[in-house]
Amino acid sequence: MTSNPPSAAGAPAFTNRLIRETSPYLLQHAHNPVDWYPWGTEAFEQAREHDKPVHVSIGYSSCHWCHVLAHESFEDPETARLLNERFINIKVDREERPDLDRIYQIAQHLLTRRSGGWPLTMFLTPEDQRPFFGGTYFPPQPRYGMPSFRDVLTRVADYYAAHRAQLHEQNEALILALGEIEASGTEPGARLDSTPLAAARAELAATFDETYGGFGGAPKFPHPLTLEHLLREWQAGPSGPRADAQALHMATLTLRRMGEGGLYDQLGGGFSRYAVDPYWMIPHFEKMLYDNGALIAAYAQAALATAEPFYAQIAAQTAEWTLREMQSPAGGYFSSFDADSEGHEGLYYVWDRAEIESALTPEEFAVFAPRFGLDRAPNFEDRWHLNAFVPLGDIASHLGISPAEASERVAAARRKLLAIRAGRVPPGRDDKILTAWNALMIRGMAMAARALDRADFAASATRALEFIRHTHWREGRLLATSRDGRAHLDAYLDDYAFLADAVLELQQVRFDGGELAFACELLDVLLGHFMDGASGGLYFTSDEHERLIVRSKSFADDATPSGNGIAAFVLQRMGYLLGRTRYLEAAHAILRAGWGSLARHPTSHVAMLKALEEQLQAPQIVILRGQSAAIASWRRELAKLHAPRRLTLAIGADAQALPEALADKVPRGPAVGYLCTGTVCSAPFDSLEALVRALG
Repeated sequence: MTSNPPSAAGAPAFTNRLIRETSPYLLQHAHNPVDWYPWGTEAFEQAREHDKPVHVSIGYSSCHWCHVLAHESFEDPETARLLNERFINIKVDREERPDLDRIYQIAQHLLTRRSGGWPLTMFLTPEDQRPFFGGTYFPPQPRYGMPSFRDVLTRVADYYAAHRAQLHEQNEALILALGEIEASGTEPGARLDSTPLAAARAELAATFDETYGGFGGAPKFPHPLTLEHLLREWQAGPSGPRADAQALHMATLTLRRMGEGGLYDQLGGGFSRYAVDPYWMIPHFEKMLYDNGALIAAYAQAALATAEPFYAQIAAQTAEWTLREMQSPAGGYFSSFDADSEGHEGLYYVWDRAEIESALTPEEFAVFAPRFGLDRAPNFEDRWHLNAFVPLGDIASHLGISPAEASERVAAARRKLLAIRAGRVPPGRDDKILTAWNALMIRGMAMAARALDRADFAASATRALEFIRHTHWREGRLLATSRDGRAHLDAYLDDYAFLADAVLELQQVRFDGGELAFACELLDVLLGHFMDGASGGLYFTSDEHERLIVRSKSFADDATPSGNGIAAFVLQRMGYLLGRTRYLEAAHAILRAGWGSLARHPTSHVAMLKALEEQLQAPQIVILRGQSAAIASWRRELAKLHAPRRLTLAIGADAQALPEALADKVPRGPAVGYLCTGTVCSAPFDSLEALVRALG
């Protein structure tokens, strides 16, 4: 670490090795007095040379308690002195290194029998990267029933010095336990059936909040993949069981309550990460790209399923927020917005009633105040965080105006207040670009473009995909992250699987043969370098990845969907679309490998459930061929229908170098439609009406 004496111009007193990193989270710590290293060989070589334990701190830029720990301890000279004297210190951005985060979160739980989270604090032996103690946030003085961070550091360093032999034995047991966890659920010979689907449906019904939507109590997370699953359950398809009205109710009530609540930014659009209460009123204010990409998809599908403008409005406003604040000039999508601004969580989003009243006309305030709770007690630290409390129709009736007039007054007020808010100090934005998270947003934008007929959303998704292909795809391999055009770190299972799924979804908006070929390249890397040939399933890291203490493999969803589940889903769809049996066989092998885990905890494996559905009932595939204008018209008509188990591609007559399975479906007249279910195809349809009748 270099030390720079502070100058009159305010130069930092310290600069450490993190100054060379791309992660905004690591760069936030580049001027700590702690002698930080990034994860890598240099840090562990230094630890072995000086026989020091390794202190690893894992967090991310929008994490509130990560900022608290940094301010209290990593910026404190005395704590930094202790860390530098007795440890080698490594900072990790969990968004860049989900492989490390997963391993050490599980290890922390095994060591302490407590739940994990961020910041994650782990202590490793230098020779083998194995953890021997861990925790999350530690305060600077003893409180909350926790010891002080300095006391923890002293005790850990003393224990390491005095108990090396015991640590070796403990580490062997820990590695064995980690290996057993990663192997659990593997059942290569399992017979696949609908049992987990029925069990998941029953569990969701049992935990559903009939008043406010969502599942379980506070804190409440949006779980968009679960809501998509319920919309699929509602519309089982022409050969499936009758429509499941309760599934539709659970999905749409939850989506409505979230969209009316404070989880949703009522002025600017976009969703925060979770609500701290059961009412969706007060969020943890950080906004994550992955949540919003998945929620755009869920609201777009609800708009198709119900034809209610509310769901289309939320999907559109969230996508517009993404275009405005999350898409880089180069095309990729940024990662997140912090929960804090000016050192206070939520400060950017909350209001004083007088400030709002002075900004609006009396007529606007008369609608806005009851709509968003300004006539009620403050709901956040003596101020107001906007929630939609009273239906606009009720307010319009009370005031003797039309619903359209009430809506226009709210829209005018929203524009004025958004302009005022734009003058505040905004939360920090993490501007790194992550492949997997970009893929989730590309998919969401593509689904919104199709459902809402918004060409600008399709253009946004295309720009992001072009950025990823140009910047993150190198010599036949993906890279996980970039900032300012500098990409690095080997990509993970999620990067490949999510991106292939997003590319396939984008083909339903407009077909591009080069993009489809790229999706196949992604899947071929998965099968060639991530597959567990012995037990089945896909590892989280490739066989070319840095060797870690365990090679993770999981079938459960986390904050994002399971990479194994999404891989199985897209392999099946691509296998049927292109007639590639090895894709279908690989998808089947993934489902068999994860069957034990899926059967025990189905609602924790919703991505796997989606793949299982299409394993048991093959999807419909519609290929439209002909003149561009004619097939585009057919595609738009079919896109008005909520058909989650259908894949529709409109391929112009002039398309070149098509895969054989698509080239066989030749153009005929202005437009022709080919319908296949799994491996069985019908005769071609020369009219849209006949095709729609055949689709059921």
